[in-house]
Amino acid sequence: MPVSDREKRKAKVIEVLNKARAMELYAISQYMNQHYNLDDKDMGEMAANMKLIAIDEMRHAEMFAERIKELGGEPVTSGDGKVTKGQDVRKIFPFDAALEDATIDAYNQFLMICRENGDNISANLFQAIIDEEQIHYNHFDNVADHIKTLGDTYLARIAGTPSSTGGTTKGFALPGAAGGAG
Repeated sequence: MPVSDREKRKAKVIEVLNKARAMELYAISQYMNQHYNLDDKDMGEMAANMKLIAIDEMRHAEMFAERIKELGGEPVTSGDGKVTKGQDVRKIFPFDAALEDATIDAYNQFLMICRENGDNISANLFQAIIDEEQIHYNHFDNVADHIKTLGDTYLARIAGTPSSTGGTTKGFALPGAAGGAG
């Protein structure tokens, strides 16, 4: 039986949803590794926010998986990159800002593919996630700028702060969450 145009369009959408899911799975691993390292270096406030951002990425990965399943696809289960381990605190935040910037760019392209293929539900999902990725980018970029501008003075202010995120599982970007829009 020949594949219909609708099935071809759906396959293109599933493909970009899976690419995005793989990007999220990589970000989760990267950010959790950074969370552990920041916590180990007694940079509690930074560690806590990194964990909350990783939780946001977990939610995004799950949202993409659910949409893929709705469309009849099979979600990918591995990330699309290799975790960079042992980063110096001065390198983490510019690295993550660049990662989020690239993600926003890719997701905007994926959003267009969804629209071009007649899937506004997936396009709207990308838009909602882009908005949260922008919050992550802004946070990482701001911290990177503080470290660049204030250096050891800024880092000394963070050292020794508590890393507990308490009972929250909302993440960083959701209203009412620790670092998010509220």
